[in-house]
Amino acid sequence: MKRLTLFLALVILAESNALLAQDTLPRFSVKNVGANRIVIGWFNHFDAIRQISIQRSFDSTKNFKSILTVADPTTPENGYVDTKASNDRMFYRLYIMLDKGVYLFSDSKRPVLDTVVTKKAAMSKPDNPIFQVPVIPVDSSYTGPTVTTNNRPKAEVWVPSKHVFTYRDGNITILLPDDADKKYSLKFYNSDDEMIFELKEIKERSFKIDKANFYRAGWFHFELYDSGELIEKNKFFLPKEF
Repeated sequence: MKRLTLFLALVILAESNALLAQDTLPRFSVKNVGANRIVIGWFNHFDAIRQISIQRSFDSTKNFKSILTVADPTTPENGYVDTKASNDRMFYRLYIMLDKGVYLFSDSKRPVLDTVVTKKAAMSKPDNPIFQVPVIPVDSSYTGPTVTTNNRPKAEVWVPSKHVFTYRDGNITILLPDDADKKYSLKFYNSDDEMIFELKEIKERSFKIDKANFYRAGWFHFELYDSGELIEKNKFFLPKEF
């Protein structure tokens, strides 16, 4: 019985690893979720990764053009929703640059229809979707926006901030709208929602915060204010290697 139990455990572990490997870089997934939305997603296991760019083409081997360079390529799980493809039969691939100028391309692939998308969902209007578009799963402490299906709340998705994000050197990059009349402030929290520090009356619109200020790796939350009014609440990830 013990041998049988151990055997079953090893089989389950092997199957789990195989499923994970399917979308682990340089592998990635491309799903057609309807309403002109193509979801590209992957898991990252590289320790020294410098850049990830998503490329698209009408052909499987040539004429690829980059449509997005990921803000933080070190994020363990990442994805992008392409809403500007001219059709749902385009080819996609990833350009991956590692340390010391080493780079590689993933295989190219076309989107496959997401089996959870019903015919009704695919025919729904883009501005009122009735299906969930999964990009990156979030932890249970995140209180960001949700997407609804038939008026029922669905799983949350995480979209990286355009104003506060982890740069390739591991430090936190701040990019604020260039408006002299704005009075910005930032509050940073750990995963237990305990405030770490606050930046008040920020004068610079583009600067970096040293990663050492956060003491450890993991997820951190932030709140961006304009004249005391909350305008964004999001999070970012610091990798272990820093």
